[in-house]
Formats: sequence, structure tokens, C-alpha cells
Amino acid sequence: MIELKNEEQFALMREAGLIVRGALETLRGEVKDGVTTARLDALAEDYIRSHEAVPSFKGYGHPPFPGVICASLNHEIVHGIPGKTVVHDGDIISIDCGAIFQGWHGDAAITVGCGEIDESLAELLRVTEQSMWHGIAAIQDGKRLGDIGTAIQGYVRSQGPYGIVEGYGGHGIGTEMHMDPFVHNHRSMDRGSRLKLRPGMALAIEPMLTLGSKFTLELDDDWTVVSRDGSPAAHFEQTVCLTEQGLWVTTAADGGKAGLAPFGVTVHP
Repeated sequence: MIELKNEEQFALMREAGLIVRGALETLRGEVKDGVTTARLDALAEDYIRSHEAVPSFKGYGHPPFPGVICASLNHEIVHGIPGKTVVHDGDIISIDCGAIFQGWHGDAAITVGCGEIDESLAELLRVTEQSMWHGIAAIQDGKRLGDIGTAIQGYVRSQGPYGIVEGYGGHGIGTEMHMDPFVHNHRSMDRGSRLKLRPGMALAIEPMLTLGSKFTLELDDDWTVVSRDGSPAAHFEQTVCLTEQGLWVTTAADGGKAGLAPFGVTVHP
């Protein structure tokens, strides 16, 4: 079941997206040596609730997720539980955040370096973020869902031998945080990849790369996913709406104009 939205509903998703973006940018400025992930989580909750929204993640799933953000440090790829973990100079931390505004969701993630980070880590962050924009640019009326993963993989492979995490990927979004369809971050020949994209669809695009293997492990907390070989990982995500007027990246401050400028695609005015 693919949920199609109208312009008014996209506008509400934009409000949710701007709240998520504001929370993430607040946290970006707080990633400093000695900060705990619990502190980042508390700041995110304060920001979201002060903007008349509700955190998407808190209480989600089975077992219920205890945090407002996913805070994944170094070799943790996604779904890291915020708590007593301390961030130190040289670390990288992926922060995933979601908010619900008047029943509509926004979902986005960034990976941030704490202080000075190794050049290889900085390049991992750059490639992961740019691969996301390649995937977003592939969202066009009449193209196939699988074109997104193909675009992400093609860019990543042109940049180096990064591990493209499988089994975790993008998704439909709207009145729920996770909806059909699932979006692979690599080329896939499964049936869903043949789905035609059309205006009214909204997708969260979120590549996850490692400096080593693509293989993962889930920890005993039933949430945190780590790289099996212990290699550092990065994760970036944006919520994207395919409208009659072009792509609208509802979790980007500028609606996606800067990120999509190199691709020559039409962006929602």
C-alpha cells in the first residue's frame, strides 16, 4: 500500500521536516568532547516538544525504543540507544531524528565528527552524504524505485571500496514513520524495485556506509546495529516528497536546492 499525498499534506510534512532539521542542527553544535548521548537526546526532546511536535522514535517498535534520537557512535551503524556513552574528540556519531507534526512525519539523519577527525573518516562522511543526494536525484516521475539504489551504489563504487550496508535502508513515510515501499541502498532485482515512482509519494532516503565490510550484527539490546568487522560507519538521511512541481526535500532547510543543484532536477519552489 503506497500512501499518496496532496500539496496540503506535503506542507504539513514540511513543517515536521523543519522541526527535525532544527533539532539536528542544534545537536550538531553540541557534539563536543565529553558530551553524553543522553544529553543530546534530552536536547532533541526539548526542541521537538517546544515546537509543538512529538518525537517519532520514543516508544516505537518492539521492544519500545527508549530514546528520542538514535545515537550511533563510530562502528555503530544505526539504532544506537542514547545513554551514558561519552563522545570524544576523533569520534564520529550518527544522529537519527524523527518528529510528528499534526499527524505527519519527518525523518532525517546526519553523521558528525567530534573535533578533529581522521581524513578517512571525513571522506567517509562526504561520500555517504553525496550518495544520498545521488539517490534523491533519481526520484523522478515514471522512473523505478530500484533506480534510487542503483544511483547510490554507482556513486559509492566510483569513490572507493566502501561497504554498502544491506538489510537496512529507506522507506515510505507520511502518516506513519515507516511505510511501504522499502528502498534499497544498492542495486536490487526484487519485485518492489520495479515500482514506478509518481507524484504524491514521499520517501526517506538513507544510505549507510562503512570503511570495511557491509556485514552487520545486532547487539543484545535488540536495537543497536554495528559493523561486523568493527569498521567505522556513517549514515545520512532526508525525507523527500515527489510533487507535481518537483522534488521537495522537506527535512532540508532550503528544500533540497543546494544538494540537488548539480543534478539539474526540478525542485519544488
